[in-house]
Amino acid sequence: MTLAIALEPAPIETDSQGVVRVAKTRITLDTVVTAFLEGCTPEEIGEQYPSLQLPDIYLVIGYYLKHRGEVHTYLAERQQQANLIRQEAEQRFNPLGIRDRLLARRNESK
Repeated sequence: MTLAIALEPAPIETDSQGVVRVAKTRITLDTVVTAFLEGCTPEEIGEQYPSLQLPDIYLVIGYYLKHRGEVHTYLAERQQQANLIRQEAEQRFNPLGIRDRLLARRNESK
């Protein structure tokens, strides 16, 4: 019996916003890599995210291990974007005192 050896491409794709997602799911590369770096096994990741196929999780982790530098750069860029969005939201909608403002608004409507 001859074993057919074929290279499987990593099941990742970039969506219209530039976010890398796994195998036509809503699960991001960030999610899988972060779980892996926190010590989760591929099986545990699959339990946490049932829309992912176990072979795809292994392929994504393999991709990460072969392209650590690029993935870390991508993750750092995503973190910077998230920080900017949070800062913009906090400037537009100051979270300080929000509870008091909401309670005051509720008491006004009574």
